[in-house]
Amino acid sequence: MARRVPAAIAALLALAPIGVVSGRAQAAPEKAAIFPVELLDPGVVGGRKARPDETRKLALVTEELRKALQANGAVEAVDTASQAAEIAKQAPLYKCDGCAAGIAKTLGADLAVTGYVEKGSNQIFNLNVTIADAATGKLVRGGQVVIRADTDDTWAHAMRWVVKNRLLAEPLPNRS
Repeated sequence: MARRVPAAIAALLALAPIGVVSGRAQAAPEKAAIFPVELLDPGVVGGRKARPDETRKLALVTEELRKALQANGAVEAVDTASQAAEIAKQAPLYKCDGCAAGIAKTLGADLAVTGYVEKGSNQIFNLNVTIADAATGKLVRGGQVVIRADTDDTWAHAMRWVVKNRLLAEPLPNRS
């Protein structure tokens, strides 16, 4: 003989996949424009282009940032390729006075995520990442960590640490 499930429990079980059982519906992740991490070398007046090895590491940490932010459903990354010309024109984004938020808004994103690595010496770097509201340009969250060795592993580890311990240590303000 089959057991009948009470109607109230059946209704709760039907709603479980969409997250209503916990008392509130789970919102879709916000869209974020995750811009390429840039290089700041204050030892060179007027700046300089990144060397090929630095370019590779910057791409590596940009991908680590994207993966770490999306891993727990914190954000959904939007494709920034359609604004590549504007991004290049405004670069470096870390000193364009909030232009990243405007570009993110144009892309339909809710958040603008930017980052840069500041070269202190051949073995010491500062990794900085910020998240801003695309509508207002207001800083939502930021984090920094010192990288004390110039290897792929230390750069990738530093990015994962910043995301976990600074950017997503708590839910993003007004975003939960």
